[in-house]
Amino acid sequence: MSELRHNWTKEEILEIYNKPLMELLYEAATVHRKYHDPNTVQVSTLISIKTGGCSEDCGYCPQAARYHTDIDENDLMTVPHVKAQALRAKASGSSRVCMGAAWRNVKDGPEFDQVLEMVRTINKLDMEVCCTLGMLTENQANRLAEAGLYAYNHNLDTSEDYYKDVISTRAFEDRLDTIGNVRKSNVTVCSGGIIGMGEKLEDRAGMLVALASLNPQPESVPINALVAVEGTPMEDIEPISIWEMIRMVATTRIVIPKTQVRLSAGRTEMSREGQAMCFFAGANSIFAGDKLLTTPNPDVNEDMEMFGLLGLKPQKPFEKVSQPKTVEASDSQFQALGEKPKWSRPGHKIERNEEAKQKAKLVPKE
Repeated sequence: MSELRHNWTKEEILEIYNKPLMELLYEAATVHRKYHDPNTVQVSTLISIKTGGCSEDCGYCPQAARYHTDIDENDLMTVPHVKAQALRAKASGSSRVCMGAAWRNVKDGPEFDQVLEMVRTINKLDMEVCCTLGMLTENQANRLAEAGLYAYNHNLDTSEDYYKDVISTRAFEDRLDTIGNVRKSNVTVCSGGIIGMGEKLEDRAGMLVALASLNPQPESVPINALVAVEGTPMEDIEPISIWEMIRMVATTRIVIPKTQVRLSAGRTEMSREGQAMCFFAGANSIFAGDKLLTTPNPDVNEDMEMFGLLGLKPQKPFEKVSQPKTVEASDSQFQALGEKPKWSRPGHKIERNEEAKQKAKLVPKE
């Protein structure tokens, strides 16, 4: 049974990844059931609040200004527009809204103030709010936290060794610095990567080594399959097989057992049977809606039909996925989780005292 570790090696992870598939699935599913409800999957909606014109040169991304793609660029959305999309997402079953802006880094000023207002607005809808805005400072992370941000996404993309073959305008260390700044605030971390970009299996293992080495580990890890877009340097790369995706999901679940594994880009190329095997292997989150920023995604009605066939239920907002469903837990349970309990939603944190050693008690944040 997998335990929380921060010292995985590439060799150990490759050994897991290359196990006979049935053995790998059994191990991953067993770990999944130890820490999560296997019949609950979070549904998130990704909104591109500012599309295109990015100064970066990520080889997979159609939003880079230097590439000639046919995406529709748009300036920063208005707060009412974002609220309307968030309400539609909530009505369709989403518990989290993730807002993405094609920026290299966050700049203080009117646009950032507008994003903060978006966060406050969606937070009032009783939904989790996530942002992916590029690099940010510690002060900016704290301002997002004060506005009610629940999570910040900043993917490592791939291993440190292969990173320079994917992007040259930002260093791997820059990504780790942004994650570090988020960790200094009251915001959870969402960080994963993309497979199928021409990397070796050792690079997939290296990415998991980097993610597992973070302490604490990310609360969620998106696993994306490359969606090759015409006009980008990776336009001619063939899609990976579903078996590679299943193995990556299963290995991630074993190596980072408490995280929420997000089955992200590339689902339009996956059959329902393939997605079901990913859920069995430990994926417990999807993005709903017909687009993931600029790439295609299954329609939300199709996803809900799949949920019905598989007997899956959407996760509620702010619901803990790797701790007991109630706020009460014994000392031994906390020890089994490998760390002290964390806050469960913006504006609250969990504390323990001598009079209630056997309980985790929600108290307002001062």
